[in-house]
Amino acid sequence: MLESCKSAQERWGGVHDLIDRWLNARQALIINFVQLKERGEFTPLDTNNIQKVCEQLIDYVSTGHFEIYEQLAKEAEAFNDDGALLLLKNLLPEIQKNTEVIIEFNDKFDTKDHCNDQLGSLPFSLQALGLVLAERFSFEDKLIEELHEAHSEKSA
Repeated sequence: MLESCKSAQERWGGVHDLIDRWLNARQALIINFVQLKERGEFTPLDTNNIQKVCEQLIDYVSTGHFEIYEQLAKEAEAFNDDGALLLLKNLLPEIQKNTEVIIEFNDKFDTKDHCNDQLGSLPFSLQALGLVLAERFSFEDKLIEELHEAHSEKSA
């Protein structure tokens, strides 16, 4: 019994570390996003900060889609957790809609030329993006709670 517990910890402990790093990346993204949003008026000198937020957005979203959600699904499958798998199936399309908005924002502001061409629309775009991010973080928090934290308790 001790061995199976140890095995579960080894198996899913890495998922916990991955989620921790991802949530730390989320926090850094939020800090830079809020600082950018609070500027209000933008000049061509702000393009580096805008591009940094774009990079963080794409990195964060990519990690979610290509690492986190996949690991959470594997964990739910390993624990035969049909309810968690159903939640994942229901939330992933909503998260994908958010991803599309984030990619549109990135495409609009990811280079200096794009930023300079779109500076006038940046405050509105940041406002809309903020709503999308808040919704996305809520979905992701549900996934982490249902798919990982519940299984962490079972493996402990």
